[in-house]
Amino acid sequence: MNHLVIIGGSKGIGKAITKSFLDTHKVTNISRNEPDFSHENLTHHSCDILTDDLPEIDHLDHLIYCPGSINLKPIGRLKLDDFRADFEINVIGAVKALHKYTDSLKKGNNPSVVLFSTVATKLGMPFHASVAASKSAVEGLVKSVGAELAPTVRINAVAPTVTNTDLASKLLRNEKQEENMRERHPLKKYLQPEDVANMATFLCSDKASSISGQVFDLDCGIVSFKI
Repeated sequence: MNHLVIIGGSKGIGKAITKSFLDTHKVTNISRNEPDFSHENLTHHSCDILTDDLPEIDHLDHLIYCPGSINLKPIGRLKLDDFRADFEINVIGAVKALHKYTDSLKKGNNPSVVLFSTVATKLGMPFHASVAASKSAVEGLVKSVGAELAPTVRINAVAPTVTNTDLASKLLRNEKQEENMRERHPLKKYLQPEDVANMATFLCSDKASSISGQVFDLDCGIVSFKI
């Protein structure tokens, strides 16, 4: 049974990804909060990615890094510490995980890494300067590390639009906001966590064995279409 290590797999998109792998993989979740579900294939390690040492794991096949931020403010109100905090959770945390587990991944079966970006790196959006800057760095990381680890380890990123999670709750506070968000997207919907989990599952599968160094816009059409 293949082994998935997921960082941030107890809530939101990470929770949906964890659940999607449990019947077919041994899953190790690393997060501050323990999942509110259990499974015979699930192991949890309580850990703050930015301050704690990551657990030793000798062999794994897939690594998924889910922690992120949605810190939306006008540029005049974004402090330098806001940029630093977003960069720490989105980029430095991912680098820390890669440092820790790359050697273990190289022992894996068709090993792969999935990171997360955002549609805001390609679609200029007000108030997104900090998160767009840090997620753009994630995309650069995917390209550079993907080239360095080829052909042994594949690495890709998913760039979702608004997803119905606690992290995005301020954007989906009521029915009016939900309707407005649907109308902004050409497909007249926004994402559910399971939509993102489906893409992550695919990128870790043998069906994606020829894909590396790519960023996939899971955007309900908002980046590509003007309708």
